[in-house]
Amino acid sequence: SELALTPEQAAMVRRVIVVACGTSYHAGLVGRYAIETWARLPVDMDIASEYRYRDPVIEPDDLVIGITQSGETADTLAAMRLARERGAHVLAVTNVMGSQATRDADSVLFTRAGLEIGVAATKTFTSQVAAIYLLGLWLAQVRDHIDRERVAELVGELKALPRKIEETIDSCDRQVRAIARSHAEGRFFLYLGRHIGLPVCLEGALKMKEISYIPSAAYAAGEMKHGPIALLDETTPVVCIATDMPVLDKMLSNVAEVHARGAAVIAIGTEGSDEVAATADQALFVPRTDWILQPILAVVPLQLLAYYTARQLGRNVDQPRNLAKTVTVE
Repeated sequence: SELALTPEQAAMVRRVIVVACGTSYHAGLVGRYAIETWARLPVDMDIASEYRYRDPVIEPDDLVIGITQSGETADTLAAMRLARERGAHVLAVTNVMGSQATRDADSVLFTRAGLEIGVAATKTFTSQVAAIYLLGLWLAQVRDHIDRERVAELVGELKALPRKIEETIDSCDRQVRAIARSHAEGRFFLYLGRHIGLPVCLEGALKMKEISYIPSAAYAAGEMKHGPIALLDETTPVVCIATDMPVLDKMLSNVAEVHARGAAVIAIGTEGSDEVAATADQALFVPRTDWILQPILAVVPLQLLAYYTARQLGRNVDQPRNLAKTVTVE
């Protein structure tokens, strides 16, 4: 990384603004929970293509984070340039050294995920989330909002995540294949989540759209009765993120409401959660870790579900129609 933001500057930051598109935006949404919880900094999220057109209020003590896998995403670059022109410190989170984002930013944090061939981002999503976790921990430390023991505990959990991702793939693969076979001919997938599980749902629904072409939507589960519940019937698979988090009991209540409407509930839970197993029609479990880090594991079954559903339908999972790996025009 080329983090030109000094600890003294970081201590003066009053607000973080994340600008990104698509999968990178979802990674930023996950990171918001980490930064706000650990560093106690307010985080504003903006879709980069909208940010620069609304004459945003930008202050000199703002830290603007532009997240872009390629470092060439036109809308994100334009949003970063606007923020920099108005005096904010701009940090790029990108996978590509020497990309335009690295030249347009004051600081750079490289995700170092290696080349990803498929258009639909998977490992670059998890690496973006991990990078923002590390940034959040650093901000928390320099702002003196976290103690050393907690940092050591979280770093240990972060280091264990690659192994736990492998465990997740091994434990979920066969079951996800079966779920994909059951629902590949469906007309619609609904994804529901709350709290830090909502960005996971947004990313899971995006993957399903991108590579299987099945319409899918992600909603905050608490909003279900404000409209989306009308979509539910016995033909609707509903994917729910019910991993350990501060509002798990509320999420399980929403899952029960969905189940009562006859929809097929596929829930992602944390291993050992009997409540999730009892509430869902099919439950997939990911290894236990700190609740803020859980999204890196919870997204894996959703990536697999999109992959196997697309394969079942004979889609080209690496080169979906109408999509490009890098969006260089508006």
